[in-house]
Parts: sequence; structure tokens; C-alpha cells
Amino acid sequence: MPTAPVILSGTPGTFARDVFHERHPKLVRQVLDALPYRPAQRAAIEALLAESTSGVLEPLGTCAHDHQQWLEWGEGMFGRPWGEAPFLWAESYFYRRLLEATGYFRPGAWQGIDPFAPFKDAELAGPAVDEELAALDELPALSTEKRGEVLLSSALWGNRADLSFRITASTADAPVPALIADDSPLLWTTLTTARDPKVYVIADNAGRELLPDLVLIDHLLTSGLAAEVVLYVKPSPYYVSDATTADVLATVHRLRRAPAREAELIGRRLWHAMNTGTLTVRTHPFFCAPLPFHDMPADLRNELSDATLTITKGDLNYRRLVGDQLWDATTPFAERAGHFPSPVAALRTLKSDVIVGLDAPVLAGLDATGEPWRTSGRFGLIQAHAQA
Repeated sequence: MPTAPVILSGTPGTFARDVFHERHPKLVRQVLDALPYRPAQRAAIEALLAESTSGVLEPLGTCAHDHQQWLEWGEGMFGRPWGEAPFLWAESYFYRRLLEATGYFRPGAWQGIDPFAPFKDAELAGPAVDEELAALDELPALSTEKRGEVLLSSALWGNRADLSFRITASTADAPVPALIADDSPLLWTTLTTARDPKVYVIADNAGRELLPDLVLIDHLLTSGLAAEVVLYVKPSPYYVSDATTADVLATVHRLRRAPAREAELIGRRLWHAMNTGTLTVRTHPFFCAPLPFHDMPADLRNELSDATLTITKGDLNYRRLVGDQLWDATTPFAERAGHFPSPVAALRTLKSDVIVGLDAPVLAGLDATGEPWRTSGRFGLIQAHAQA
């Protein structure tokens, strides 16, 4: 089987090392400022930061419900410096340890308290969301085809290019981030040629990114492009802003109480779809595992095999789909995603080093810019693989 170097956490000068030595210290400060954690919790969070930047990997305490599972996932890594661990594994473990430090899983007053909730709540309540909700009133004037195109683009870019811009922009407006691969025709064909298509969506972030995902889901259901949608979310808080069931409910509620007429109607339809089962929210422990999708357990693989199309959202899901390794960027997407149990489409804004499926001229042009195009968030892709 083709292989490539695994992205490690501590390689000097890399994006992965910057995550641990620049992003995580800022995140810890924000978490400690956002919630009134007790001294023992604060000390545990500070100790985790010190360990993850200059210490060795320590296992979860034996009282943790998933202690044995993480021993298996981390076999051979504990006792070694964090920087020697694969980036995907180490980053996942950091967030699991952060929840342990805050007491998220332990009985007590802080059990079940999302340490990232203040950030999610502030974003969902912000004025930018008001603008996006108002922009939804423009949707009924668009053809079904144009509406699908606009909403797919909005779901791709999330808060990099808000919905109001995507609906109302003209060619004279400021440039939007660049799409460097576009398999959207295959995505639409997969749905339009299927009978009673079932779409699975593996969500990424909450807040302003989950909002266009839900609006796209409403469009798929109301247009008949999907007879049923299953939305997969994380079983617990993860990677700061990743969506949980609570975040889905909060976002649908935000739509239902919006002053904008179209947003309110969409919120009502989504609520009704959840009640009737045409929209189902599911989760699975694997979505917080430090493993690629290639290693998903049999029960989840069986679930996903029922989909006409699975849409994966965001950078982390892309890394898990194709493997968090330094592949040749021209490696065909189908070669790396062909293991997935259903036809699959990836909507991703580039925020990490891994990338496949680029045409050679596109790659040469990006490399010629001299900018860190793989991690800047300025470029996006829609890649799809429809199984034979």
C-alpha cells in the first residue's frame, strides 16, 4: 500500500508544532479566563499545558472511564515526549486530557460542563449571525439549482465567507477564498441519480459553521435531494468548537427565533424533521478517537455503509479521511478515500499540511506563491469519490 511520512507533533518549524507551542497556550488562557474553575482544576489545566509543551506523555488516571482504551490507542507512546507522537493522536489526546482536568466526566458540579461553551455561545449570539439569518430571505428568489450551489459553497467556507456574501456578492466585490479542487458536479449527480437518497453529514464546528450546514441540510430535504439526513456530531466537547448535540439544538433554536422570516421557517422545518425522523442526530465514541476513518469500528462502518453519500465537513475530518500524512499532493483523492464505506464528499477549508487530489498545474501555482497555502485558511476544496 502507498505510504507517506506521518505528521508528527514536534517537528521544528511545522504547523503541528506551532499548534502545541502557540495555539494551545492561548487556548488555555482563554479557557481559564472564561470559566471560574476551582484552584485544583486550574492547576491541572496548567500542568497539562506544561506537560504537552516540554514533558512526556502521561496516561489518563486509572479512574477515567476510558483509561484502558487510551492505553491501547497509545501503546508504545506513553513516557515519550509529546513531540514524538503523531499529530492527529497527540492533538486528540490533548483535548481528552483537558476535559479530564476540568472534571467534565467526573461526578460533581463540573460534570458535563463544556469548557468551550462560552466561545460557542458568544459566536452564535453575535451580530454576524444576525446578518447571515437576514440574508436567508434572499434564498426563495433563487432557482433550486442556484440555491444548492450557494448553500454548498456557504457550508464549505463557514465563517471564511459568510452566507450573506455568498448570496449577494457580485464580481465587483472583494475576492473570496479560492477553490482549488471542485468535484461538486459528482456530488450533485450522486444525489440526483439515486432513489430515496440518504445523506450522512459528519459535522465539524459549531456556531457560524454549523449554521450553514443546517441550512444546507434543510435544502437537501425540501428539494428532494435527500429523503433522509443523518447528522453526526461529537459525543463530547472536542477541538474547541466541534459540534455536539447541544450545539445542534442551540443552532436550530437560533433559527426558530430569528426575526428573519426565511430563517424562522428553516428552523421550524428542521425541528419538524427531527421530530419525524427525516433528520436524525447521531454520535459515536469513535468521533473523538485519535484514529483515521480507515480504522473505524465495524458498527460505525455498517451505519455509514447505508448512505447514498456521506459529506465530511472541515479540516480534521479531512485529515482522518485521507490519513494525516505528508502525501504527494497529486495523489488521487479516490486512492486515499476509497476505503470509506459509502460514496463520500469532503468540504474543507485548508488549515493543516495534509492534502491530496490536486492537479499538478494547480499545485505548481500554489507552491509558486511562496505563501503557506496549506495552512492559511484561504483555500478550500470540494472533493468526492463515488464508489463503483
